[in-house]
Amino acid sequence: MIASMKVVFSRKGFDSAAGGAPSPIISGRPTSIPIPADDRSETTYGDLGLGSRVEQLTGGKLTASSLCHCDPMFENGRCAFGQTGASLTHLANNGVEVGDVFLFFGLYSDEDGGDRHHRIFGYLKIEEILKLGSEPTKARQPPGFSVRHPHTIGNWNSNNTIYVGPGQVACTDSSGLRLTAPDSPVSHWRIPNWLHDTGLSYHGNRKRWLSNGNLHTTSPGQEFVADISGNRAASSWLKRILGLIASEA
Repeated sequence: MIASMKVVFSRKGFDSAAGGAPSPIISGRPTSIPIPADDRSETTYGDLGLGSRVEQLTGGKLTASSLCHCDPMFENGRCAFGQTGASLTHLANNGVEVGDVFLFFGLYSDEDGGDRHHRIFGYLKIEEILKLGSEPTKARQPPGFSVRHPHTIGNWNSNNTIYVGPGQVACTDSSGLRLTAPDSPVSHWRIPNWLHDTGLSYHGNRKRWLSNGNLHTTSPGQEFVADISGNRAASSWLKRILGLIASEA
């Protein structure tokens, strides 16, 4: 681990607001369902092999032909993730840069819709930061991805950016990747001890740090940043989390 390091807990995929349902765990495998898109996309749920699943989850409100915001993208051990607007500004203000790590999490349930919880489903180690601007073109598509990235389509904020680097998704629902504490509300996370020392952006209110050691996370939220520079316990935890994902991929 390098001395300077940020970890970003980045919320993505279906939930009660975007899509109207949790992403499912299918035969022990977490399957992140991208949020729907009205424009700035060339990718449908059918293109991703998720047509029948999204129709079932939404009661037919979304179909195989509906456009989706396929982001983050994972392919051949690589990940490309786009961000813009206030969320991108928050990342920049917290010094997120090359060498830092995104841990993507989302709302999940079992196939019957029960046991709703947050869990980590993938990661990205930032290797390159592409500043695309407000009117990106197809030429700015990150190489190595067969589906066009939505942040290269249409008009965006002037700080429109894509982060690229090694990345994978988990293939099993390891308990070690679950964030929600057992028998607790979805937003109550079982957190490692080191997070009490580093803190987490958007969680400055100490009332959110519960007496039982859990954290009551803000909702909604997209990018929560922890500066783990020089923290050996945090570095060991991150190594274990990445190992859990990689060993299952």
